[in-house]
This record gives sequence, structure tokens and C-alpha cells, in this order.
Amino acid sequence: MNVLPAKNTEVAGRRHPGEHARVWLIIPALIFFLAGAALSAVWFSRGGWHHSDAANPAAVALSGATQAVLQHLDSPVEIRFYSMLDASSVPESVQAFAGRVDQLLAQYKQVAGDRVRVIRSTSLSRASAKAAQADGITAFNNDKGDSCFLGIAVVCDGQKESLPRLAPEWEQALEPDVTRAIARAVEARPVAQPLARADTASLDAVRKAIPNLDAVSLEAGTQILRNASLVQFQQAAEEMQARVKDAEQRFIQAQGDQSEAAQQAAAEELRKIQAEGTRKLQQIAQDSHAQIAALQQLKKTAP
Repeated sequence: MNVLPAKNTEVAGRRHPGEHARVWLIIPALIFFLAGAALSAVWFSRGGWHHSDAANPAAVALSGATQAVLQHLDSPVEIRFYSMLDASSVPESVQAFAGRVDQLLAQYKQVAGDRVRVIRSTSLSRASAKAAQADGITAFNNDKGDSCFLGIAVVCDGQKESLPRLAPEWEQALEPDVTRAIARAVEARPVAQPLARADTASLDAVRKAIPNLDAVSLEAGTQILRNASLVQFQQAAEEMQARVKDAEQRFIQAQGDQSEAAQQAAAEELRKIQAEGTRKLQQIAQDSHAQIAALQQLKKTAP
């Protein structure tokens, strides 16, 4: 399904045991992605990109999955699009595909606003080629003239994910590939510093989750809290999935009955489920971060 496997081409610092904390941070984004995918499945049943603006056929409609990820970005993301093509050696079909990729990225910017910045490189200069290679983009057509590049690098807080070579044959998979690259770049960021002071509710929650607090190390206690949050995430995701499936069936039934009112009601229910699920998942994430900060505070002040 991948255009080419996205990979980290730049990582700030060496990986260490604390890496597990970074992995855990991506759980909300991935669940938002899955929730959005379930919602968008009703509307986009055959894959590919869809045009939503009759007045502007070039406008690409992003899936609900992508919109969910973009709307919950908490750090700026830079998308570097390398479309450096030699017209004398690159087929017109590939050039047209590059134009559609550009349109897709424009929609990422439109949906995310200031949270996403798109930088386009189209020059066949030596400096641009070096920049593309530094971002993990693969050169092609070297034997036909100037080296060409068609790829994407996603950067967030010094972390980088690359789609080294885009191809028209994998066009239907491009949007999910770009969105997953964004999610991975966000996930790879260093863990944020804990809050300076913990609230009473978080302190009480920690003491309840870890009754033998004095006998548990900070590392072990943190893992206990993360495991508990993961269980909550899984339960919330399963509940949301069941509700989405039920609403999806009602939508399909309404389509079969050709009932416009019933279709609109089912679609509205899907949007409501996604919104409620997103708020619940956000709250679980916030509570977990607050509890870990509380645990650190308790351990720091322990005699």
C-alpha cells in the first residue's frame, strides 16, 4: 500500500529506554486516524481522491481520517515537496501526477492552517538536488539527463519522515501514506516536560492506581499508569468502533431505501460519534500526562 516505505532519515539524539514514552504519545493520533477512517469509509467506498468542489474540479477532498489527524496537531509540521522533473525525460503522465500531489498538499495546508507549512522545490539546481538527497528523496532518470526527484519529507520538531519516490501507480495510497508520515514525525518528538505542579485529582488517581507507591520505582510506576491509560484507550476505541459500525449500517440501509432524510441523520450521527470519541480520547491522554507528572512530583518529594 505504501508508495515506498516511509523511514526516519534524521533522528535527534540516540534512542534509549525512554523511547517507549515517545511510542506511547502516538496512540491518540493513531486512534484519531482509525476513527476518521471508519467515518470516511461511508463516504469514500472505492478509495482514491475525490473532488468536493464543483466550481473547482482541482480541489481535492481530504478523508475524515486525515482531517482528524491534522486538526489535532499540537506542533507545527513542515511538508517538503520535491517535484524536480526534467520535461525532456519525464513522461507527461508523471508530470500531471506531480501536479495532483501539489493540489493534495494544498488541501493539507488549507485544513491545518498554521499547523502545516508546505515548501515546494521545483528547481533542477545542484543545491536543490543536495537538499532532496539530504531529506531522503531518491533520484531517478540519472541516465537520461538531469537527476529528477519526486518525493515528500515531513518534519516536526527535528524529526523527519520521508516518502522517497512517489509514483502514479500508487496514487490511491498517497494520502494515507502522507498522513501516516505526519503521525510518525509527531510521534518521534522528545517527550514534553511534565507539569511543575500536579492537581489534587491527579495525585489521588496515582495513589489509587499504585497503592504501594513507596515500594514502586518511578519507571515502574510510570509504566503502570501508561498501561492503565492504554486499556482505557482500547476500551474507548472499541466502543467508538461499535457505534460507528451501527451508524454505518443505518446509513447503508437508508441508501437502499433511498431515504435522503435517513441518510443525513445517519451521517450526522457518525459525525457526532467521531466528535464525542475524539473528546474522550483527548481527555484520557490529558489525564494520563497529568498523572505521570503527579507521580514524578510525589517521587521527587518523597523522604
